Amino acid sequence: MELEVEFTSEPFRGEGEPPEHAVRAELAASMAGLTTDFGPLGTAARGEREAVLDALPAIARAALDGGATRLTLRLRREGEPSPAVAHPSVLDRFVAEVEAELGSPLAELDRTGKQRAVRLLDERGAFQLRKSVAAVAESLGVTRFTVYNYLNRD
Repeated sequence: MELEVEFTSEPFRGEGEPPEHAVRAELAASMAGLTTDFGPLGTAARGEREAVLDALPAIARAALDGGATRLTLRLRREGEPSPAVAHPSVLDRFVAEVEAELGSPLAELDRTGKQRAVRLLDERGAFQLRKSVAAVAESLGVTRFTVYNYLNRD
């Protein structure tokens, strides 16, 4: 069974290089053999159940040793659905419009297409809806942090 852990270390930094605590935590996950997705608001890592569970103490130590004042973890089974969206009909409409415009379901798009889909959804105001990032990430077949990375691209 695969697990996914999302972790965020604080304090956040706005511009420039990521803080040392975030870099160290991601490195600890990578060194444990997990697949990582480093983003501006945190890191997602995934792997076999035992590898993820064994890596958690090293990730926490690395973040705290790097200067983190807080570490937030979220652990879930890979493939488990995200929480329901507060306004599914509005978000569903936005997703349907973008899929029609791009000519494909979001999950079937290549990376460039997924980035474009996120831009189009953002232009429509989709990310103003509560829990929409998680729902869009699930539709795209990527992590929330990947969606945040796409949103932060110029």
